[in-house]
Amino acid sequence: MDDRYPPIADHGLVGDLQTAALVSSRGVIDWFAAPRFDSPSIFGALLDCEHGGHFQLAPDHPEGSSKQLYYPDTAVLVTRFMSPDGVGEVIDYMPPDLTGVATDRHTLVRMVRVVRGTVSFELACRPRFGYGRAEHELDLGPEGALFRAPGISAHLQSTFPLERDGRDVRGTVTLNAGEAGSVVFTVCAPGGEAPPPPTVDSITAQHWDVVRFWKTWLRSSRYRGRWPELVHRSAITLKLLIYAPTGAMIAAATMGLPEQVGGERNWDYRYTWVRDGSLSVRALLDLGFVEEATAFVHWLVARLHDREGTDGEPLQTMYRVDGDPNLPEEILAHLEGYQGSYPVRAGNAAADQLQLDIYGEAVYALSQGRGIGRQATYAGWKAFTRTLDWLADTWDRPDEGVWETRGGRKDFTYSRVMSWVAFDHGLRLADFFRKPADTARWTRTRDAIFEQVMERGWSDAEKAFVQHYGGDVLDASLLLMPRVEFVSPRDPSWLSTLDAMDRVLVSDSLVYRYDPAASPDGLRGCEGTFSLCTFLYVDALARAGRLAQARYAFEKMQTYANHVGLFAEEIGPSGEQLGNFPQAFTHLSLIMAAITLDDALDDEEGR
Repeated sequence: MDDRYPPIADHGLVGDLQTAALVSSRGVIDWFAAPRFDSPSIFGALLDCEHGGHFQLAPDHPEGSSKQLYYPDTAVLVTRFMSPDGVGEVIDYMPPDLTGVATDRHTLVRMVRVVRGTVSFELACRPRFGYGRAEHELDLGPEGALFRAPGISAHLQSTFPLERDGRDVRGTVTLNAGEAGSVVFTVCAPGGEAPPPPTVDSITAQHWDVVRFWKTWLRSSRYRGRWPELVHRSAITLKLLIYAPTGAMIAAATMGLPEQVGGERNWDYRYTWVRDGSLSVRALLDLGFVEEATAFVHWLVARLHDREGTDGEPLQTMYRVDGDPNLPEEILAHLEGYQGSYPVRAGNAAADQLQLDIYGEAVYALSQGRGIGRQATYAGWKAFTRTLDWLADTWDRPDEGVWETRGGRKDFTYSRVMSWVAFDHGLRLADFFRKPADTARWTRTRDAIFEQVMERGWSDAEKAFVQHYGGDVLDASLLLMPRVEFVSPRDPSWLSTLDAMDRVLVSDSLVYRYDPAASPDGLRGCEGTFSLCTFLYVDALARAGRLAQARYAFEKMQTYANHVGLFAEEIGPSGEQLGNFPQAFTHLSLIMAAITLDDALDDEEGR
């Protein structure tokens, strides 16, 4: 373990609904990109502790300990420091932008206060713009510091003195019990005016405004189940990962964090996957967050309109938050990667892959929000029917699959299952809205897909549905089959599949996506268990009536959450969190599993 890098899980997330930052329990902001989630980083020490840049605000005493928590029901993060001389706190938040308009101005606020004794805090602000590739200039005066880099600038203002440290800034402040201070880091366009100098009173008032915003938003939740803190923390996390100007949800707040420390599976997840966002619609609606679900559906329909009159696929796998389809992948060779996990990639070449399952998830999202669909225009319906007509011509071909493998195209069973979902739910929508569509052809195609999956997606050797035709590899993506109603959750063929997954993919309730050794994916190394799949496993167990097993797996999974209830993409062999953090897919599947399990337990108790 390289102690220059904190564990991935040793962070909380703050954000303003357009971008976000990670704050470690050491009081270090070591990931922040602005002005958008998918912008180049300003603080990126998680990817290179020497060259990435960071913003530290912590006691100067080498002894002591620290702990983090969220102010209840909010995205306001509190880092508490227990030192020999006293107890201090750093409170981090970003004021949410409520205009819904994309802006270049974003503010990180860091309040510092002492609640017992006397504590001296040290500040070190070392921005490294453009993933650490852009040089910056520093102007330091009585009103604070101004960092200027090509295309971007940032103001640093404080209620205590700051001094130059080369091209960076440092400062110290000693506070007694009851005293407080604040530091404000504001990113803006070049030449942007500095905000008013902060005062303790103005920052305190703003802090309570942010607290009220989050508490008011969370009151819309209609979840009344057994795990309110876990579910609501996941809901807040999803909200933090939604780009408010467009309603697009990113897959994770970070890029380049490894699925295996030292390995090459290091991807940029700061984009909007059609798959992830579409599945979030059901979770958001189940919790009562109709506005967020509606915004994503509108974003999704706009993507269908984007390709009208052009050849090729109606959708691609992912987009930038504004709908831009261009995500060229590059290697940032100057960054060593988290604990030496190289290469660090920006952009994502999987955007150009063929992944046929996304059409099933997209139509599933539209059908889950049928009330939302009442707002659809005739042009929107025509774009929808053109998409399904295209899929009717093209569904029966190999693709790269749900896991975005880079080992060549195959006839993936999950892709076929979700193509079936596209037609099954498309038919439901046509009937519900009484809109024109080639329903006879859609019905024939749906039934042909079903027959093909049942005949070619089944392995007699494994007595299970398998990853791709002609093989015996098990794949956890198929845990969604009962949720999307392709099979009954208690059908013998499904229960046999579930048993096979228990034997092969499940490790103490944690679930692997698949075995790369059995199904080469074009990449070196291995990965941890996939947290999304673990929650899908809980969901499938609950639907199958295996409630004791489902609840125990769900409760055990909670022990892998970090100290503030957040999950990364994967869990490693020693229980460590791996991959980009926090991951939307994990948190939305947690919500789905909790609701399914709650309903099943309620039914059992009612009986």
